[in-house]
Amino acid sequence: MSDAKSSAATKDFDAIVVGAGFSGMYMLHKLRELGLSARVFEAADGVGGTWYWNRYPGARCDSESYYYAYSFSKEIQQEWNWSCRYPEQPEILRYLNFCADKLDLRRDIQFNTRITGARYNDTTHRWDIETEDGKRVSARYFITAVGCLSAAQIPNIKGLESFRGKWYHTGKWPHEGVDFTGKRVGIIGTGSSGIQAIPVIAAQAKHLTVFQRTPNYTVPARDAPMPADFQKTVKATYDEITRKTRASVFGMPFDFPEQSALEATPEQRKAIYDSWWDKGGFGFLLSSYNDLIINKEANETAAEYVRAKIRDIVKDPVTAEKLTPRTYPIGTKRPPIDTDYYETFNRENVTLVDIRSLPIEEITPKGIRTSEAEYELDAIVFATGFDAMTGALFKLGIHGKGGIALEQQWAHGPQTYLGIATTGFPNLFIITGPGSPSVLSNMPVSIEQHVEWIAGCIQYMRAHNLDSIEPSEDAQRTWVAHVNELANETLFPQADSWYMGANIPGKPRVFLPYTGGVGPYRDRCAEIAEKGYEGFVMTRDRQNEAVGA
Repeated sequence: MSDAKSSAATKDFDAIVVGAGFSGMYMLHKLRELGLSARVFEAADGVGGTWYWNRYPGARCDSESYYYAYSFSKEIQQEWNWSCRYPEQPEILRYLNFCADKLDLRRDIQFNTRITGARYNDTTHRWDIETEDGKRVSARYFITAVGCLSAAQIPNIKGLESFRGKWYHTGKWPHEGVDFTGKRVGIIGTGSSGIQAIPVIAAQAKHLTVFQRTPNYTVPARDAPMPADFQKTVKATYDEITRKTRASVFGMPFDFPEQSALEATPEQRKAIYDSWWDKGGFGFLLSSYNDLIINKEANETAAEYVRAKIRDIVKDPVTAEKLTPRTYPIGTKRPPIDTDYYETFNRENVTLVDIRSLPIEEITPKGIRTSEAEYELDAIVFATGFDAMTGALFKLGIHGKGGIALEQQWAHGPQTYLGIATTGFPNLFIITGPGSPSVLSNMPVSIEQHVEWIAGCIQYMRAHNLDSIEPSEDAQRTWVAHVNELANETLFPQADSWYMGANIPGKPRVFLPYTGGVGPYRDRCAEIAEKGYEGFVMTRDRQNEAVGA
């Protein structure tokens, strides 16, 4: 039964969800199944989340299409057909619109609506939520589905406002597209979005200048059309594919390798790396050897293989050396996959500028000036990423018990239990939050697990007349320590990456995701639920009575 009410000033719901991407859409579907009144607030004018906003040239998924998709609906699995191995943004957006139509979700989604404040009411034990246009709603449960990479990071470079051309961020791309024909374009950043965009822009622009601070390791995607017989096989074996993704380390249906890179001879390693390089995709890192992310010596074998590939592909040795990463282990920054990235630097209309040795001093009316030269440009593209995992949450203006701001509570780094909830913020559920596998996994698999766990928790609370739930301080402290301990057993902390918050000036240096693997994490969450939500403190309706610990 729903406890929804209405009043002249405030409309009340059982649950409010923020965001209508993969997470928010499935969360709405599950809340409806529970018979709850729910409303999704979405800043865009359509569904899609990440795939609504990220429309930059070359934007495509880097998990394979057949498992970068919902698994909860056999009907959707069987009806939808993917065109290729790594679908581009327009196809993924069409898929999400297809799902929204199939599940009839739009009637409970309020588009063009941005949340500016969410405050827990200590008297009513509900969340009071305000939108940008000043309207208010109230909800028992407040669920964030804002995505891990949605708060665009534009560096604070002197003089940007003086630039006479146009500038863009890859995460907020104009929906009508951008025509770079005949233009002199500068792009800042060589992370995943930059690596996807650079070859496409270079093929169109009169000249492209790439401003690189840190070179990146990338392996080819080897995208190709989806063969009809393969699609048929996938549809016939989706149950097994789903089982493997849910039990896996990274949410992908790969068999985790058993051999250490150090147990193989140099000739054997080269043959394995050649095989995965030719196949393309994440298999190079995830399916070659079992210790690439935990053993520096093993990691170096893969890193040196990619360095040799760069030297082979890039004709100019000076440019090749600039493109060669040497300061961090391969895979410890977000590993991109590409289509003709290194090859693009053989084009006569592409220039690479190393801004670590020749830093950008300012943006001028004519372009970008480094410590060595000024580059005249008609357009600037910021491929500078996002304030990952916490930035979008902080923008919601969330305040918990006693009015404490989430940003203040997490001033020294995010504190969560399971990456789902945080002490002092009752009935706040965070989908794929910091402290969960999230960005280290195939996202739809982790999203589904979180949504289903949250729905199960709400169902349990209602069945037991429980009013609120939040982690105990001890459980949260233990989980944060566990997340940090596991991260420190890997090579991840050795890179200045957005995983560590290193791309945001002043952001605490804390490793954000959970490195223990999708399957083990799923098992731990299930165990906690089976034990009556062990580690959570709950209060019972109409009484100030704590339950659990």
